Amino acid sequence: VQLVESGGGLVQAGGSLRLSCEATEKMSSFFAMGWYRQFPGTERRLVAAIGAGGAAYYGDSVLGRCTITRDDAENILILQMDELRPEDTAMYYCAALGHNYESRAWGQGTQVTVSP
Repeated sequence: VQLVESGGGLVQAGGSLRLSCEATEKMSSFFAMGWYRQFPGTERRLVAAIGAGGAAYYGDSVLGRCTITRDDAENILILQMDELRPEDTAMYYCAALGHNYESRAWGQGTQVTVSP
């Protein structure tokens, strides 16, 4: 599967961004789909994930500010990010996940930059 992210950019603190990830194969064939982010010099960390049945998980840092959704008919994964903060600045990656949340595929990433 190939994953292609879009929607990143520069936004002021308090603003919103909508990240999209298009998959070339059926997302429903994976245990879950997720969004990760990576700060310079650190490992990727899970931001949010959504199972094939629609159950969602959010990391503490984004809980209440982000919403993950999936459109299995179009094979698109969405991360709606609101009330953005400068500390949300990172590269954001889409991932297809296996039963142990191991990554089966990664997108190329989309940069999110939040100015004070």
